[in-house]
Amino acid sequence: MEGFGGMFGDPDELQRRMAEFAEQMQGQQRLAWADNAIKLAVDMTVAAINRINVQGSAEQQAQQIRAVMALIFPEAVTLVREARSGLQ
Repeated sequence: MEGFGGMFGDPDELQRRMAEFAEQMQGQQRLAWADNAIKLAVDMTVAAINRINVQGSAEQQAQQIRAVMALIFPEAVTLVREARSGLQ
């Protein structure tokens, strides 16, 4: 069977190339999603730390930053984990 009067060559070869192209596009979409998720995790962490009004001694300030990190870090880890699983 010659699809479109043989204009595109072997239909099986065309189908194979289209499948390869679709697979390549899916891979690029997964990579873009992973990049965005990781960037979001970093941006969330930076934004949370920037909102802290640290006060007191160096130890108290460090404790305040650690407290915020304890809240935001699990969310950031979840985003990165999801991004990694999307790449596999």
